[in-house]
Amino acid sequence: MPAQERDKSMTPKQLVEEWVRRFNAGDADALSELYAEDAVNHQVTQDPVEGRDAIRSMFRAEFAAADMTCLVEEIHEAGAVAILEWRDPLGLRGCGFFTVQGEEIVFQRGYWDKLSFLKMHGLPIE
Repeated sequence: MPAQERDKSMTPKQLVEEWVRRFNAGDADALSELYAEDAVNHQVTQDPVEGRDAIRSMFRAEFAAADMTCLVEEIHEAGAVAILEWRDPLGLRGCGFFTVQGEEIVFQRGYWDKLSFLKMHGLPIE
């Protein structure tokens, strides 16, 4: 749901819970709606992706390449930041930091083992 249609009382933690639902649905379009127009998504194993449209394209490519599921271990909240500790069904673990302003994700940074991910999904090692 677009930012203007979301519950304006949504906390950063609740926004990340919604992010997980949309991620697990594999819906890049709905997922990208949670980001500000000029948001940055920086998975530290890759170059930062800037802008909602580029983030949408990144998720489309990732969902096409691998079957991914985010299992929440814990979501912490500190002011405008929510921290997601996650695992996947194959045993990979990681964490993501989401900075939220005005009911949108403005910055995301993720930490995970890319080599393990590529091997687990039978993808080429870049």
